[in-house]
Amino acid sequence: QVQLVESGGGLVQAGGSLRLSCAASGGTIRNYAMGWFRQAPGKEREFQVAISWSGVITHSADSVKGRFTISRDNAKNTVYLQMSSLKPEDTAVYYCAAARTAYDDTAYWSQSRYGYWGQGTQVTVSS
Repeated sequence: QVQLVESGGGLVQAGGSLRLSCAASGGTIRNYAMGWFRQAPGKEREFQVAISWSGVITHSADSVKGRFTISRDNAKNTVYLQMSSLKPEDTAVYYCAAARTAYDDTAYWSQSRYGYWGQGTQVTVSS
């Protein structure tokens, strides 16, 4: 059973940067697409970025395109979210997730295609 643990969240000023990490244990994420989602107060959890199982293809939500970058290091069994030019509206709990099925890059935006979730890490952007 894969377990995911996010880290790297915290308080940052608007315009600043943060890098979140998602470390997997209990199994390899090498062949699984990965995604980052976030949930702001009073809102539903929503897709942010995803990376294909091969690491070749990435997808981003329009709101973070050009500011957020997802990457993976299969040797470390870890996925990263590099966030830059942060805005107060980026304040949320950020979750990483691994796809239910290996070698499946479809419906990357859909929460239902992810079978493993971390507990989340809080990111707060002050104005």
